[in-house]
Amino acid sequence: MCEKYSFDIEFRNCIERILLSDVMLPGQYIGGEFGSICKRREDVRGRFCFAFPDVYTIGMSNYGLQLLYSIMNRCEAWSCERVFAPYHDMELSLRKNGLPLYSLETFTPLFEFDIIGFTLQYEMSFTNVLTILDLGGVPIHCSKRTSMSFPLIIAGGPSATNPEPMSDFIDIFLIGDGEELLPAVCDSWLELKSERKTLKRRDALLEMGRRFKNIVVPAFYSVQFQSNGLAGCPQPIEQGLPDVIHPAVVDDIDRFEPPIKRIVPLVECVHDRVSIEIMRGCPGQCKFCVSTRQKKPIRFRSIDSIVRIARESILATGSNEVSLLSLSTSDYPQLDLLLAKLREELSPMGVSISVPSLRVNSQLSNMMQNLTTERTSGLTVAPEAALDDMRRRIGKPITNENLMSGCEAAFLNGFNRVKMYFLCGLPEESENDIDGIIDLSIEIMKLGKKVSGRNPTVTSNVSNFVPKPHSKWERAGMQKEQYFTDVHSRLLNRVKRTGVSLKYHTLETSLLEALLCRADRRVGKVIEQAWRRGARLDAWTDYFRYDYWQQAINDSDLNIDLIVHSNIPENTELPWEYVRF
Repeated sequence: MCEKYSFDIEFRNCIERILLSDVMLPGQYIGGEFGSICKRREDVRGRFCFAFPDVYTIGMSNYGLQLLYSIMNRCEAWSCERVFAPYHDMELSLRKNGLPLYSLETFTPLFEFDIIGFTLQYEMSFTNVLTILDLGGVPIHCSKRTSMSFPLIIAGGPSATNPEPMSDFIDIFLIGDGEELLPAVCDSWLELKSERKTLKRRDALLEMGRRFKNIVVPAFYSVQFQSNGLAGCPQPIEQGLPDVIHPAVVDDIDRFEPPIKRIVPLVECVHDRVSIEIMRGCPGQCKFCVSTRQKKPIRFRSIDSIVRIARESILATGSNEVSLLSLSTSDYPQLDLLLAKLREELSPMGVSISVPSLRVNSQLSNMMQNLTTERTSGLTVAPEAALDDMRRRIGKPITNENLMSGCEAAFLNGFNRVKMYFLCGLPEESENDIDGIIDLSIEIMKLGKKVSGRNPTVTSNVSNFVPKPHSKWERAGMQKEQYFTDVHSRLLNRVKRTGVSLKYHTLETSLLEALLCRADRRVGKVIEQAWRRGARLDAWTDYFRYDYWQQAINDSDLNIDLIVHSNIPENTELPWEYVRF
């Protein structure tokens, strides 16, 4: 809990008067949660605000937030606080009353922090970054933050690996693992700010770019446009800057444990559980997947460490579920032994073990025997394609035989729900691949009824394939709108009266996601114009306004077909090519 008078009492009282009368779910804006850390201003040298560009209920479920929050607060010189994107009603209330957005720990307006750090998990959160900065009293453009008195704005995460789209707004992008890089960058900035008081902001940023090989300072990279209209690879314009930025890599994830006393949210969140990263990286070679490259090499947390963290975290927080996180949990060495030890430790405490998504392989059926169904009776797998032949082509060497045997083991062990994730719009995709999604889902439903005597719930989630930067298919063009419309119609027609639940991503969202992840820095003006028209919380169907984006795109000179839908030749430079994994 925060110590008395570690925040502005008058400002907090003012906020609470607004919250109690004007906004829904006020608990997400008042802080003071169990596990939160409050340091007095006079006890630290630097103040860092971790900004999650989505709402509280999403951000508080994020493992990286809890981990980096703990790491930064272990640094004696630093305090680390949090801020999240507000809902519309809170934004309107703050603007109406002339009040800034603030941190949850000490109710400090954002413009008073030394550094504000964003985690960019998804391109559809980009407008939320602008909302947080603007509401916090911070100029949204790097070019307007001309003195050292303004906070340094940094960003990391999977959507930061193409820095160009957000380069108008972010001072520094951190590439790779953040456990060591984030504190080092913060310490370096604090040194430049406090010990070289006459240093100009531009010179300080340049010095940062020269000191670190894992960061991008976009202001010092220029872009030339190629004959085909695409932006080339950014090049440094000052001496001493790297031509290529490589990711920071933590060699041993056991050295950075998640907090035992994690922050326990005041309101119900998407996930309410203890999450433990058991491995980082993936042995798979899926051509569509960017995480395989971003997270290499493969590293494992030890069994003893996982079991101890799980036990101590449950005792500290009262949670009743432990979730094992990784890109491919079933590839963890001695997984059976890990699950057995966790069940031995946690079952007497009434705690269940969950795995968010499982890799379909020969171990899947064995794994089903070790997972509990006390609170979750569902199996989640990501076959990506329904036919073995397509899976071989996309680099995912799993078979329907593996999948069916795993589902059978799940049904035998009490599971009654299966959720599968598929992609449509893959290169060389055929109608048979599309029809196979429903056919496979029906097969699994029939298998469930045969094993358990009742129909299981089978849900097939179909995503529209977006060729992401740094994936093996980064040069592939995305299928056009009409193609996806036809695929969705075909799926809907085939799923009728089958009992299978079909869900698919909104096409407009996928098309915009493709633009925002594949574009160069020219798209920054589109992001800003959509935001000024009112684009907020774009990842949420209830709030997404595609018309705002269409208007902003129409007002720009971007060739959307070239950026999103065209195959990029091998001899053509890429706007994200100066970041290499």
